[in-house]
Amino acid sequence: MTPRSPRQPPARLGAGRYIAARDIPDHTISTLHELTTSDGAKVSGVLRVVPGARTVVVLMHPRQDFTHHVMVPELLARGAAVWTQGARSVNNDLNLLHEQAVLDLGAGIGFLRDAGFDHVVTLGHSGGGTLTALYHQQAGLPPAERIARTPGGRPVDLASARLPRPDAAVFLAPHPGQGALLTRLIDPSVTDESDPLSIDPDLDPYAAANGFAEPPAPSSYDPGFITRYRAAQRERVARIDARARELAAESDAARRSHRRTGSAADRRRSLAPRLITVYRTDADLRGVDPSLDPNERPYGSLFGSRPDLINYGLVGFGRLSTPGAWLSTWSGLSSNADLLRCAPGVTAPALLVELTGDQASFPADAQAMADTLGAVDRTHARVRGLHFGGPIAEGEPTGSSLAGEVIGGWLGERFPLAG
Repeated sequence: MTPRSPRQPPARLGAGRYIAARDIPDHTISTLHELTTSDGAKVSGVLRVVPGARTVVVLMHPRQDFTHHVMVPELLARGAAVWTQGARSVNNDLNLLHEQAVLDLGAGIGFLRDAGFDHVVTLGHSGGGTLTALYHQQAGLPPAERIARTPGGRPVDLASARLPRPDAAVFLAPHPGQGALLTRLIDPSVTDESDPLSIDPDLDPYAAANGFAEPPAPSSYDPGFITRYRAAQRERVARIDARARELAAESDAARRSHRRTGSAADRRRSLAPRLITVYRTDADLRGVDPSLDPNERPYGSLFGSRPDLINYGLVGFGRLSTPGAWLSTWSGLSSNADLLRCAPGVTAPALLVELTGDQASFPADAQAMADTLGAVDRTHARVRGLHFGGPIAEGEPTGSSLAGEVIGGWLGERFPLAG
């Protein structure tokens, strides 16, 4: 069936992540559902159905609420039902374990199978791409081969969980993973993890001596500095990993002691929060040097046009987490949620839509991810747009509307959509 592909009028540029979106079709029926995961957690989702829809697209992010994602009306307008899945850690990633998010997603896909849809398709946008890739990988493994413990050592029972396999996978502007992304963003010039202003001047990304230019002029870093900088980024992540494992071991020892003694003091020690604060995580050199991995992105980072200032502020990835969440989600060295490692496990038909102005995933990333997908039926498409789906230039269609056309056409060639 040829899908409908109504065009959205050209959008005006807005601030931040708030992108102009089409309206939900008038004939959409929306229902809210509470689900119980295989390990007893409560999660919720919103199901939106247009008359005649037999294919449902699942939108989920491990950290964010996708209920009003810009792709929801795009997909509905093209005849698909849409399920927006909430994680147990939605909008609060303090204790986000990706392995538990897999269980959350499994509950949602199981619900949709039971609801009678003919086809279930995952759509992973940004960090949702890595989560869905991890889900596809784990769902495709024999239960005994699935992850049994988080990187921090916490048992997770994926083996006995119901993880229905989806019929296809769509990736929209996927970055390589929360941890891999943070490894690119983390400022390696921090010398004291307890002091947000501590600095090694030889690694300062925002020092003129190292190649930085005052905005909006582009910076220019020499290859030697880039090599030292990126090695130092991995070294900082490794140091935080080591500290996270120490703290996780302390909590585990307290829990074991409490099981032996029943002591209230041991119980208190096991419950006491051991938190990791990570300062300065908006320092990817590509944000201010457009010659590095060039594409059509604007100057700046995902967070704004002045990463040299934002880097020192409250906003940033992985700012505060438990040791387990750091290792499971934010460590590029320890996390299981790495798209390149998970992509071979995506064997269902797959579409990767690259946004040409993406500030988090770059052309070489998109090509590597597309090439690594395990699907025989795989497509790599490119549309103009920014990471969150905005337009690159004022007056242009949004990236989300252009992506909607590509995704709708791809789905319509493989699955029945409502006419």
